[in-house]
Amino acid sequence: MDFETWWLIFVPVLFGLGWIAARFDFRQMLSETRALPDSYFKGLNFLLNEEPDRAIDAFIEVAKLDPETTELHFALGSLFRRRGEIERAIRVHQSLLSRQDLPQTDRENAQLALAQDFFKAGMLDRAEQGFQAIVHTRHAQEAMRALIRIYESEHDWLRAIETVQQLHGRADEAVPQLCHYHCERAQAMLAASSFDVQAVTAALDAAENAARQNGATPAAETRIRLLRAQLAAQSGDLDAQRLQLLDVLKSAPEYAGLVAQSLLDCYVALGRAADGLAVLQAQYQQLPTLDLFNVVFRALRAQQGADPAWAYGRQALQAHPSLLGLDRLLEVELTQDAGPSARQSIVPGADLGLLRSLIHKHTQRLDRYACSQCGFEARRYYWQCPGCNAWETYRPRRLEEIR
Repeated sequence: MDFETWWLIFVPVLFGLGWIAARFDFRQMLSETRALPDSYFKGLNFLLNEEPDRAIDAFIEVAKLDPETTELHFALGSLFRRRGEIERAIRVHQSLLSRQDLPQTDRENAQLALAQDFFKAGMLDRAEQGFQAIVHTRHAQEAMRALIRIYESEHDWLRAIETVQQLHGRADEAVPQLCHYHCERAQAMLAASSFDVQAVTAALDAAENAARQNGATPAAETRIRLLRAQLAAQSGDLDAQRLQLLDVLKSAPEYAGLVAQSLLDCYVALGRAADGLAVLQAQYQQLPTLDLFNVVFRALRAQQGADPAWAYGRQALQAHPSLLGLDRLLEVELTQDAGPSARQSIVPGADLGLLRSLIHKHTQRLDRYACSQCGFEARRYYWQCPGCNAWETYRPRRLEEIR
């Protein structure tokens, strides 16, 4: 293709058009910038300097000057919620929802933010309504996760399970605590004055299925076996109860202390108390824990008397020194000596009551289970932490054993 000289005329023309366009955009930008109130820039400056209180005051002034600043209202609501001023956050988001000209996307965002405000304020019924209103929007997954937390806190296990299933229908998302939801349902049924064996069995089968799908943990498997053992015991099937509890010793020996007393009682009911004691002694040799030691010592004291029990106790405490173990040992001895068949103390002349009171004062703070996530301490074992509501965060060992 031949080059024509007159084409060079287009070069300055194009350059001029580009210069005019740049000048127009620059002037427009300056115009928009001048239109922004000074408080807007002050607020941004305060945020960058990590002064949220002063930033909020500046942004409130901007919102008063220009009520149509939707994004600014969202920012204010988020700042209020973060500072714990939930009532102000709620008012901001409710004012957005009251606007008739609010685009659908912003309306959904405002509904989500308002539901989060109610949830943080503990107004669970209104939070539930808010999240339910957006379960069919682009915020569906976030809303369902929040609804699961609400139903969990309300112990509405059936609706929590249903919501998890809805969440699975939208996303392949693992919910490990689903197993415990089914266990909670089974436990509630077992606690009733009368229960349907088939319904409890179905709940435990569902728990096992959920555990397999989400990766079974020793805690989940142990809880299912404990509930199956409880179902068998309440149904009068002691052999089935014994086998379930023995499975815990084999598959999750660290939980032996939680099942030891139930297993021993089962053997006693079957007329095989000595066999039950032998099983627990062998288990203690494999993995010694304080709870297991306590059950074994009590059983020895009851079945064989003080001398063998104290000999066993001394040997165990020499191998695994423990103030809490000694405290439990003295507690049993004092209880036995106070009974109708009291005999002379195994330590003649010793004031075991005074010794135990001195030791007990220091062991009370050690005689607890602790959440590994928030540190909440409790005298009994929990599958769900009462402090932070996390699942399976309690180790089946007392504080003295893990410090």
